[in-house]
Amino acid sequence: MLDKNTKIYVAGHRGLVGSAIWNNLWQRGYHNLIGRSHAELDLTCQADVRKFFDEERPEAVVLAAAFVGGIMANSLYRADFIMKNMQIQCNVIEEAYKHGVQRLLFLGSTCIYPKNAPQPMKEDCLLTSPLEYTNEEYAIAKIAGLKMCESYNLQYGTNYIAVMPTNLYGPNDNFHLENSHVMPAMMRKIYLSKLMATGQWEMIRKDLTIRPVGANIREDGKVVRYVIDGNSDEATIIKVLAFYGIEANRVTLWGTGRPLREFLWSEDMADASVHILLNVNFSDIIGIEKYSQVHYGVAADGTVDRNHSTGRGGAIPSLGEIRNCHINVGTGKELTIRELAELVVRTVGFEGDLRFDSTKPDGTMRKLIDVSKLHSLGWTHKVEIEDGVQRLFDWYKQSLEK
Repeated sequence: MLDKNTKIYVAGHRGLVGSAIWNNLWQRGYHNLIGRSHAELDLTCQADVRKFFDEERPEAVVLAAAFVGGIMANSLYRADFIMKNMQIQCNVIEEAYKHGVQRLLFLGSTCIYPKNAPQPMKEDCLLTSPLEYTNEEYAIAKIAGLKMCESYNLQYGTNYIAVMPTNLYGPNDNFHLENSHVMPAMMRKIYLSKLMATGQWEMIRKDLTIRPVGANIREDGKVVRYVIDGNSDEATIIKVLAFYGIEANRVTLWGTGRPLREFLWSEDMADASVHILLNVNFSDIIGIEKYSQVHYGVAADGTVDRNHSTGRGGAIPSLGEIRNCHINVGTGKELTIRELAELVVRTVGFEGDLRFDSTKPDGTMRKLIDVSKLHSLGWTHKVEIEDGVQRLFDWYKQSLEK
């Protein structure tokens, strides 16, 4: 358990998960928190990250910052997804180690698992077969991040724990149509369609003022870039929203609707993350006996010499392979994308036509994780999907009233 005065840096503290982790820590009495916006600190810049650690000297780190998005964004920005995430992870983890940070929590994603992994996916199925192509770059970056944590622990005796959350949603979610995840994008599309059908243009313009929408639309053999906000003319708004499958009383979603997905409320994820940060050590995951052998060495008589740290766990063949030390975080429950859409339709009160475009990619057909390791470490989820979707819609509507 960390002392309440511990200086904790939350990277990505304004994002979906980072903000929830910040609030969870604060509610638990951890008030010595540090956060920097992207404008204040570019985590892809090694020199800037080093300067930040030199000046602030955090004692613990939560690495929740990442370059993220859904299927469309992953397809459009493949180079950005692997490069930016690798830069962020390498810079923060390396500088944390160089500045004596012993406890770090790294947030990944369950997209690290193979496309055809056995369901539910256990931590041990990592790297057993090919990844889903549509998010391969992001997955590879996150795999590198968890391997960095694992390797630093084995070589240097740190407590850098990697958690792999399932699909997250909640307050401060990203509702951007071009690069958001499935649930907020779906909810916004359905709500905007309802507003168009009922002629509520003032609300549509409020939405676009807060969250402008861009689209590259092919016209007369050329690609034209449009960006709409609350001041755009009605005809252009209609054209751009139609590009995203949003029409008055009709919404078209990508894929068949058949893929199965698991969803976790972001504040539940935050609670799990803080529980692990405060209570879980690397030794809890690999076993205290093996951990002692890794970091202290074993004498000829079989006793552990705790006075001499070897720091060379990865170079002790007798211990066997130490891998897959990350922790899945989720609910262990799933529903189809179509079922999710129908739940959102009921929540929003949408009475229009909901369609699925089967010519567009589905992504991985099933992504259910095994959460037995998480449960064994003392944590289970609290918010069920029906309650969570209603909470998200309430938050989204409130964001338009500010």
